[in-house]
Amino acid sequence: MPRMRIIVLAGIATAASTAALVLPAQADTPTRRDAPAAPCKYPADVLDLTNWKMTLPTGDDEDPTEITQPHLATFSAKPWFQVNEECDAVRFRAAVDGVTTGGSSYPRAELREMTDGGEDEASWSATEGTHTLVVTEAFLALPNDKPHVVGAQVHGGDDDVTVFRLEGSKLYITDGDDSRHHLVTDDYELGTEFEAKFVAKDGEIGVYYNGDLETTISHDGDTNYFKAGAYTQANCGNSDPCDSDNYGEVQISSIEVTHS
Repeated sequence: MPRMRIIVLAGIATAASTAALVLPAQADTPTRRDAPAAPCKYPADVLDLTNWKMTLPTGDDEDPTEITQPHLATFSAKPWFQVNEECDAVRFRAAVDGVTTGGSSYPRAELREMTDGGEDEASWSATEGTHTLVVTEAFLALPNDKPHVVGAQVHGGDDDVTVFRLEGSKLYITDGDDSRHHLVTDDYELGTEFEAKFVAKDGEIGVYYNGDLETTISHDGDTNYFKAGAYTQANCGNSDPCDSDNYGEVQISSIEVTHS
């Protein structure tokens, strides 16, 4: 039976230069010329990445490439980490044959929360203060055979605490090892933008979808941090073909972290 590739392609934006309109010469009638907007070049031109580092699905075995500040401010890596054609979002892509970390068998193109202008890794307690991540994102592509991708998560110590995970058309919020803890929707369409939000305080994590509280996760860990991007939950052992054309992809147009 032929396999069906699950993917959505972004529309091709057509750019056209328009000559400035010059009115016939008249007394006291100025000529108006609008300066064109400067095009974006790097993901940091679209998202505030001051307190993040980037992990790519490239590099050496169990030692993927990491980009930290200040280099992240002027970095992109097509097609894994790049601005979209409209210059209003950043695309994250991880192919099934990508390099993985030592603690996972799955590839990722993913941001990891940092502090102090990107110098130190974030690590906060779910029982002290309030910690919030708000991400506006859309899943764009899923790998073959095992069409699962994580788009945003709260990570604690050595494992994830709760994530937004798309499996085909079913969008779940997880709770530890329970990958199907809460079903948000069973008819998600690739390319649909939504707001994912985590609020951690008083030993609980409230998880919101488009402003609505979907579920609350009990968690009292003190080594937590946020992550966002494309964490593809498939590899060459369970998804074919084993090449860079078989991937998960997520687009993020806004990301904000607050601690209080």
